[in-house]
Amino acid sequence: MDSPKTGELSSSLDGVVPKAKVKAFAETLNIHTFSHLLNHFPRAYFERGELTPVSSVPLGEDVTLIARVQSANLRQMRNRKGSLCEVVITDNTGGKLGSLSLSFFNGHQAARDLRPGVHAMFSGKVTEYRHRLNLTNPIYSLLDDDGSVDPDLLEAPLPVYPASAKVPSETIKKAVGTLLDRLVHSQFNDPIPPDITRRDKLMNITQAYELIHRPHAIEDTYRAKHRFRYQEALVLQTALARRRALTSQEEATSRRPRPGGLLDQFDSQLPFTLTNGQKVIGETLAEDLSSSHPMNRLLQGEVGSGKTLVALRAMLQVIDSGGQAALLAPTEVLAAQHLQSITRTLGPLAMGGMLGGAADGTKVVLLTGSMSTAQRKHAMLDAATGDAGIVIGTHALLSENVSFFDLGLIVVDEQHRFGVEQRDVLRSKATNSPHVLVMTATPIPRTVAMTVFGDLDVSTLTELPAGRAPITTHEVGLTEHPAWIQRIWARAREEIDAGRQVYVVCPKIGDQEEDSTAVELYSPDGPPDSRGSQPELTSVNELFETLQEMPVMQGVSIGLLHGRLDPVEKSATMARFNDGSVQLLVSTTVIEVGVDVHNATMMVIMDADRFGISQLHQLRGRVGRGGHPGTCLLVTQLDPEHPSRERLAAVASTTDGFELSQKDLELRREGNILGASQSGGRSALRFLRVVKDVKIIEKAREDAQQIVALDVDLVDHPDLAEAMDLYLNPEKEAFLERG
Repeated sequence: MDSPKTGELSSSLDGVVPKAKVKAFAETLNIHTFSHLLNHFPRAYFERGELTPVSSVPLGEDVTLIARVQSANLRQMRNRKGSLCEVVITDNTGGKLGSLSLSFFNGHQAARDLRPGVHAMFSGKVTEYRHRLNLTNPIYSLLDDDGSVDPDLLEAPLPVYPASAKVPSETIKKAVGTLLDRLVHSQFNDPIPPDITRRDKLMNITQAYELIHRPHAIEDTYRAKHRFRYQEALVLQTALARRRALTSQEEATSRRPRPGGLLDQFDSQLPFTLTNGQKVIGETLAEDLSSSHPMNRLLQGEVGSGKTLVALRAMLQVIDSGGQAALLAPTEVLAAQHLQSITRTLGPLAMGGMLGGAADGTKVVLLTGSMSTAQRKHAMLDAATGDAGIVIGTHALLSENVSFFDLGLIVVDEQHRFGVEQRDVLRSKATNSPHVLVMTATPIPRTVAMTVFGDLDVSTLTELPAGRAPITTHEVGLTEHPAWIQRIWARAREEIDAGRQVYVVCPKIGDQEEDSTAVELYSPDGPPDSRGSQPELTSVNELFETLQEMPVMQGVSIGLLHGRLDPVEKSATMARFNDGSVQLLVSTTVIEVGVDVHNATMMVIMDADRFGISQLHQLRGRVGRGGHPGTCLLVTQLDPEHPSRERLAAVASTTDGFELSQKDLELRREGNILGASQSGGRSALRFLRVVKDVKIIEKAREDAQQIVALDVDLVDHPDLAEAMDLYLNPEKEAFLERG
């Protein structure tokens, strides 16, 4: 059999999809070509049983029946947006006439298909509506005029596709069937090498496409999915292995330690002892930096485990060798915090060329978009001349006008907030390939690290430095205990009276604009209105005003912080909170990471159910950093039985970030936790599940490493190379999250 040419699979949908639907396929489902359509896999399958007479359908059970349409009516709904297609069907079984009502929400396609007199087979669950039995949005297949049905059709599972209002599942099913018939004599290029297919007894790709779209039995779908699951794992792992191999071949400037240099001076003045983990990882980084090939390492660890200190020591080693380090932060607040923290930690070593600075000290500069033109020019000059050994900045570092004298190390903080392209822009500012260290304060489960970060060396800090106090976390359910809201503010006042400081975090800003961008609200249970009415969210602006008027807060200095404030005002507020002149800070999640105020001992998170587990863990990590015990209150207005309360209970039960990250992975969609979003809204992982498919991932990783070790350019594996190009094009490759 001939293999379909790449050009054929990239053909437009003309001839397979009705002309009137081609635009809808493209706009609502991002399906433009044969390949897109073939890989638009069913999301579920409906198993049809024996035919049930219309007159005896059982309430609450799944049924399959053949009937004639008696009437159909499409009307606008009165109490909600959209339309409703109401259909009445009837049959004549054993001389007894039975009828049944069907309802299709926004059922324009059903109204066109199910005209009076049409015969069709319907499958769905019998419910009761207005004291009558009913099928809501049943799956249907149109039959010949005589109502005859192929017996095989009753046995075969019915695929249900990810669909849209303009392109229902049945339309997709017909288009896929037409395409498979058209390509019936084709043999598709198979990304899985033949020896692996034979070893694991996998079905070939042509058979897999047929059985995943047109299974004869439900067991066919299991076998087809297993084959595509391994294929997906192999494509991803090959991309990672190849990337790692190619990076190891690049040339980098060796950055060897210099005895008596800044790093040695810094270590000698540290007022504390490094943890064992910091020492071991520090030695590993020192060795990586000394190599003539670029380091590409992920540094992860618990909140407060000292990742920034480890990164700073690596930066000093690079400066000692004559190079520079760039620290890329996702927000101006975090960048400014890094500047203050690093300059404070380095002391005179960060005052190179300044009165009182160390003789061989360096300079640390900040570069952000909100700085004045004069400030930016000064910082850019320091970077270009090499006067600044450490340049800290936001996306402003990526500007074309920014250049470095000798960029040797790139440190990316909170790496998941940056795409590959952004990091590549920064890499391009180095003469040779720079060393790269990406950091995340969100502990990553082993399976995710293996799936997504397989091209990076991973170092993990699990040990907290001495002096970190325990943090006690409590759920505060206002539904069951409404009076506790007053106790929260009384408790905050007690901390302030004891000389401590308090954070209060809210999920929205609360200005006149819709501020859903203030924080990425986490809602794994569907849209906010999917479970009835939702409590109104607490806003920063409103709570700030309310607290100022409370008698219990009289005499307390309260600060306001959110992303829409003027950058100068934001910096001033954080500076005042740092020096203790602001005692209570009402903020959005701009203080989620990097903020290090040792005197803060209490964190109140309003509407905590609106945040993910990792966000809650990060926010909690802002307190208890100065030796004083910390308290975190997770405030919620949801009922105790609401599913979102499970997340709060998980966070309250442990401060182990790795345990929480595993729980997070189990609770939320994997595409989200991977930071993975493909074009058109598709999930980054179609079949592969990093929780369930560890063995498949491990096997694919081993296979990929063997393939790349012998054939790094994939010359002998063109089908695998093509699959990588199709699956990991630049738009989709962002979910690899490194560079």
